[in-house]
Amino acid sequence: MIIAVASGKGGTGKTTVATNLAMSLTVKVQLIDCDVEEPNSHIFLKPQIHESVEVQVPKPLIDLEKCTFCGECARICRFSAIVVVNNNVLTFPELCHGCGGCTKVCPEDAITEKSHPIGLLEHGKCQSLEFVHGRLSVGEAMSPPLIKAARNLAGDHDVVIVDAPPGTSCPVIAAVKGSDFCLLVTEPTPFGLNDLQLAAEVVAELKIPAGVLINRSGSSDQETVDFCRSKKIPVLMTIPEDRRIAEAYSYGRMLIEVLPSYKEQFQELYRHIKKIVGGNGR
Repeated sequence: MIIAVASGKGGTGKTTVATNLAMSLTVKVQLIDCDVEEPNSHIFLKPQIHESVEVQVPKPLIDLEKCTFCGECARICRFSAIVVVNNNVLTFPELCHGCGGCTKVCPEDAITEKSHPIGLLEHGKCQSLEFVHGRLSVGEAMSPPLIKAARNLAGDHDVVIVDAPPGTSCPVIAAVKGSDFCLLVTEPTPFGLNDLQLAAEVVAELKIPAGVLINRSGSSDQETVDFCRSKKIPVLMTIPEDRRIAEAYSYGRMLIEVLPSYKEQFQELYRHIKKIVGGNGR
């Protein structure tokens, strides 16, 4: 079963939930940190990294001797990474998604591809937990290819937990798509509710069953609960505002290490998810 842990915004405690859920389970678990622009699961898990692999994407290389400036390459590129101006072809590698469409449509075979490194995939282990994370290189803008490469490393485990990037844009979809369940982590604030609403729309569009975990829960929960009830999204767990949790986070310590009683709560959370997924889990 693949469980994606997502949130509409950063700073809601998504990584805290993903790492503590992963370390609470007694089955064979893999955690994939797909927040490749700022991965931080390793800070809490402290895995032993045993392999590092460079990820590359193809970028177009134009042979102006062959090119007839017909413009087919520019027309197929939905990201405007190629522009034909008079008798010249301009390429913008930072906009290129590496789909290879321009290469395929060129009638003169004037476009070849050059591999371009965008980041690293690192594999490791924390106790029995298999760990993978992507690290996007500084200055690179296209994280989805690296996220997809990380997701492709989902192995034969009872549970694969995907720590998704914050937000609701393309990187989140690349991380969450294909999951059996999406756990949406939110906080009971107006901003938190607004972003939860956006995230709930995304997972509904992807037809992924979802549940909510309210972090920093307290007296302001009701609006979030009302929204979840209106959308028939179950609130599966709450974590109250607690100074001890904030201090543990600031020191890079696991919640279940500081407050062991949470281990049972995360196991109960998994049982709820398993029940919702039912026979659809892989």
